[in-house]
Amino acid sequence: MSLLIRSSSFVSHLTLFQPRNSKSSSFTNQISFVSSFNHNPFVNLVYKRNPTMQSVSKMTVKSSLIDPDGGELVELIVPESEIGVKKAESETMPKVKLTKIDLEWVHVISEGWASPLKGFMREDEYLQSLHFNSLRLKNGTFVNMSLPIVLAIDDETKEQIGSSQNVALVCPQGDIIGSLRSVEIYKHNKEERIARTWGTTSPGLPYVEEYISPSGNWLIGGDLEVFKPIKYNDGLDHYRLSPKQLREEFDNRQADAVFAFQLRNPVHNGHALLMNDTRKRLLEMGYKNPILLLHPLGGFTKADDVPLDVRMEQHSKVLEDGVLDPKTTIVSIFPSPMHYAGPTEVQWHAKARINAGANFYIVGRDPAGMGHPTEKRDLYDPDHGKKVLSMAPGLEKLNILPFRVAAYDTIEKKMAFFDPSRAKEFLFISGTKMRTYARTGENPPDGFMCPSGWNVLVKYYESLQESEAKQQAVVSA
Repeated sequence: MSLLIRSSSFVSHLTLFQPRNSKSSSFTNQISFVSSFNHNPFVNLVYKRNPTMQSVSKMTVKSSLIDPDGGELVELIVPESEIGVKKAESETMPKVKLTKIDLEWVHVISEGWASPLKGFMREDEYLQSLHFNSLRLKNGTFVNMSLPIVLAIDDETKEQIGSSQNVALVCPQGDIIGSLRSVEIYKHNKEERIARTWGTTSPGLPYVEEYISPSGNWLIGGDLEVFKPIKYNDGLDHYRLSPKQLREEFDNRQADAVFAFQLRNPVHNGHALLMNDTRKRLLEMGYKNPILLLHPLGGFTKADDVPLDVRMEQHSKVLEDGVLDPKTTIVSIFPSPMHYAGPTEVQWHAKARINAGANFYIVGRDPAGMGHPTEKRDLYDPDHGKKVLSMAPGLEKLNILPFRVAAYDTIEKKMAFFDPSRAKEFLFISGTKMRTYARTGENPPDGFMCPSGWNVLVKYYESLQESEAKQQAVVSA
């Protein structure tokens, strides 16, 4: 596990890494202590970017008090006292119908995951995000915003809106769930958006095919108002904690560090090794109560990914079996859709966790990546995600934790950190390989995943095969 430290307020962040029982020391001693965690080649880079910040003073650290981007957490839910008036107004507005993914973005924006963004992007925000991966605030500072968060409309809807300043937002079920005010409509250049976000326009990009290609030729931005918190009524809403709720929970647990781990796959023992090792290292660095935010992505994912409800059941088994400690772990759903846009997207994943109150973010190999849609290779360099996070503008206050590679040790019969000197004794089991095991009924090696968690996956794939067999029988008949 290597630790990468970045902070525009480097004085305070050096103090974070000082053991609570040690005395304040010089900049050189602080760097020496941090480097002992693991050699950090970027320390000199950080120092060069902050040459005057050499004195270190004591301070109190509270994990959930890492400032949200823009200094204030955005919440766009209409106060209950105003809902009646706002709903009545929305009935008279032109209507914009939302897709399922549009609704997920409404959820993301309304709860403040994208703070300081207060609605779907207008053109100036869109261009900054698309070309600079950041937004410039009125005070001249920058926040990271690597993914355009936009709402597409077609020609017919644009005509219906006409010169209206406000529009009502209609969810897929037909109910008005909020409005966009002071709207701006501008051209949706899909090819440019795709090329700059993914670095390719090759066919087969899941988010593009599902959402962008069939969308309209116009984008509409404006200030968002939502009448009530977005709920999905799928039995998982209790896992969907907003940034405000997460910050409150971190304080309730008296966390002095919060390290976030995002995943879109089931948790195996290699993941658990990484998370438990991270907590151990933070304790060794002087933290008293580091809390893990296990934060599976809950929005759109590609068809062959394990569905959210199955993943959440599997995650619960991991905690029940004690693979992760429930006392020091918070499991919550991150509502964002998945782009599979590699280094561009991982910046968004990290930025959103700042707004949730996490001050550490774990990043692994090929974050947010996927195989090339038309060639037999990775779409992105597996190491570029963590390298980009180390340099991304607007993420200076977040501590990035690139993790060591874990694989199955065939001698010890368990997941362990990969040892290059014993390379032939390690077995790498990818997410694709894991799903193949479960789909074919073949058990993975002992120690790869807790048995109860594995059974959840096996049952899911068995039910999938039964459903496919029934559909084939109907077609044959």
